[in-house]
Amino acid sequence: MGDLSRLEEQLGYTFHERELLYRALCHRSWVAENPGDTSNERLEFLGDAVLGWVTADLAFRRHADITEGTLTDLRKAVVNARALAGVARTLGLGGYILLGRGEAAAGGADKDSILSDAVEAVLGAVYLDGGVDAAWRCVERLIGPLLDAAPADLSRLDPKSALQEHLAAAGLPAPVYEVTGTGPDHDRWFTASVLSGAQLLGTGDGRSRKTAEASAAAAALDALD
Repeated sequence: MGDLSRLEEQLGYTFHERELLYRALCHRSWVAENPGDTSNERLEFLGDAVLGWVTADLAFRRHADITEGTLTDLRKAVVNARALAGVARTLGLGGYILLGRGEAAAGGADKDSILSDAVEAVLGAVYLDGGVDAAWRCVERLIGPLLDAAPADLSRLDPKSALQEHLAAAGLPAPVYEVTGTGPDHDRWFTASVLSGAQLLGTGDGRSRKTAEASAAAAALDALD
């Protein structure tokens, strides 16, 4: 694990109870090999709620000219595994996450699912340690720039529709999605591939089929651009 003081600098928040930050970085694979520790899953649950609330607040206040439906799409554009993993990589969070030997060897420190979950867990820890104001400021610091950048291309807020329109305009076959799921029912993870005819355009993943398909469509749009 890296120096937690450095991570606190990146977050813009110094913990009163450092143990909360440590717990936010304990992946379940680590806990399976170190029974004295507690996994970050409960903090992730809390952080997910905090993130959703603050992001909705920020979107509402900063974008008074867009409709409720677009606000919802805007929030989804920045609160998803792919976007949060990007935030985690900017923070260098992968170097702090505690993983079991097998997960570490499998490259877990750079998996979108593990990184995004850790971001949510850290936000949950900030909320418990510093309260509402501290959590709001931390989310604004980490997610605010993404929220401001997203409306530059509102079509990307609905990547599946944007991809379908792009392919139709180019006279290409409509997109077809192939989705597979792994893991137990209570912790399912989906991977999607999107094809146009026989051509693979992009792949993506997420906690639901819909999220995985949207992520694959966004990747396809990036590749086509």
